[in-house]
Amino acid sequence: MFNSVKKFETELNNLTIPNRNFHELALERQSILTKPKGSLGRLEEIACFMATWQETERPKSDKAQVLVFAGNHGACDQGINPFPQEITLQMVKNFNKGGAAINQLALQNGAELDVILLAEGKQTSDFTKGPAMSEEECLNALNVGANSVDLNSDILLLGEMGIGNSTISAALCLASFGGQSKDWVGAGTGSDRAGIELKRKVIDLAHSVNATNLGSPFEILCAMGGREQAAICGALVAARKHRIPVLLDGFIACSAVAPLSPYKGIFDHVLVAHKSAELAHNLLLKHIDKVPILDLDMRLGEGSGSAVALAVIKSALACHNGMATFAEAGLTG
Repeated sequence: MFNSVKKFETELNNLTIPNRNFHELALERQSILTKPKGSLGRLEEIACFMATWQETERPKSDKAQVLVFAGNHGACDQGINPFPQEITLQMVKNFNKGGAAINQLALQNGAELDVILLAEGKQTSDFTKGPAMSEEECLNALNVGANSVDLNSDILLLGEMGIGNSTISAALCLASFGGQSKDWVGAGTGSDRAGIELKRKVIDLAHSVNATNLGSPFEILCAMGGREQAAICGALVAARKHRIPVLLDGFIACSAVAPLSPYKGIFDHVLVAHKSAELAHNLLLKHIDKVPILDLDMRLGEGSGSAVALAVIKSALACHNGMATFAEAGLTG
């Protein structure tokens, strides 16, 4: 899909737009269902959102795809994570055996799970010494993401797995939105105070080393990102091209697409599943102007929050499509 940086940028500058006509039709249907207006709160908003992108008054969620992208990071050479990188590959095996949280949640909520290991687990370059990825590496990861999307899906759920990626996420947010590294760095998988301070110093060094490589969204992704972050971006853009609504997981998945924020309307087809227990997620949500569906103090990743939020979306559509209207129920409006 993206055979050059120019092609990637062209797609981002020619985004499909929301079909407000179907939003209005869905909203009109909500107004005649057997309930007080607005009484289902955000469930009504979600139903209308889905109608906008599926271009139908009666949107559906029969076919939901969960994509979990996994990758490793050269920044781990700096000792930023309390767990070894082998965990990434071990967790991918666990996913494939059906033993992880996301396996249970996807099964429970009727979603198809696809786990994609990027570059066979080969780590990116250490971003304290230069860009994490070359142009070619980043484009390859973008294309893996784009080509992994099932175009028959009614909704796409995006998640990730990668030891060290909370540091990568903080670095992407700092490069995308500014501020200070301390604004974006958290405990991740369990870093103590000293570990958090090390992560902050590593991010500051990476930002300084790559200062001349942060001039565009693509450059930020190359310099500060990882393969799984680039794959999430590729999947998000491919879904937009085909009008598939996207449900992002928590802090890691949201930060993956942070570099794309300069493109107007890029997140119009996106819902955020939950507010992560990572404190920086609050700030990130403000920058991308999203209100999460859930707040369950989760911080696992894997797309787990998205799979739980899918149940809410299915509930919203069940009410939207299945409830009787006042006329059908013989009630005076």
